[in-house]
Amino acid sequence: MPDLMRGAALSLSIAIVTMAVGIVLAMPLAVGSWNGKGLVACLSRSWIELARNTPCLAQIYFFFYGLGAFGIFLSPWLAVGIALCFNNAGYLAEIFRGGLNGVNANQMKGARSLGLGPVGAYRYIVFPQVFRNTFSSIGNQFIWALLNTSLGALIGLYDLSGVAMDYQSRTFKTFEFFLAIAVIYFILAKLVLFLANRFKPGGARHAA
Repeated sequence: MPDLMRGAALSLSIAIVTMAVGIVLAMPLAVGSWNGKGLVACLSRSWIELARNTPCLAQIYFFFYGLGAFGIFLSPWLAVGIALCFNNAGYLAEIFRGGLNGVNANQMKGARSLGLGPVGAYRYIVFPQVFRNTFSSIGNQFIWALLNTSLGALIGLYDLSGVAMDYQSRTFKTFEFFLAIAVIYFILAKLVLFLANRFKPGGARHAA
């Protein structure tokens, strides 16, 4: 059980870090795909399409095995982390793009008239509204990221699923260990939903 808890802590920490990085990357990607032109729009949309339309496992394998073909060898933790940052950024960018559509265009014009540049207008005026409008979707993406960390066990990551695979190979208690981690993932997911509901902006809360 202590190993399972340490594995759960690693899975949760990877999800938190990759979501934070994903949010930072997703903001310029969302703007680029929503209002960008030329090369910026093309690169932004390509990232989003690749992230959303290829399996997360394939992305993990690319960073772990694919880069190895070019002499770049990453640890399981780093390969999973980079892959999930890439994946989260793509999904979150599409979520934010939808949020940008819900922001009145006049607010951007008003921000510019007050002397804010494009970056300042998005930072102080537009994206706070986008985050508020997409808060529930961000919470759902966090759960998706948490569950996707389990794929790291296939390349040797000793996270929650990695611990279960290790113990079942030594004890042959497959059902018991995978039932245990299913319960732990379920509890973590419900905890995320509870916290997202508890801290949802604007006071609009719904039962998880």
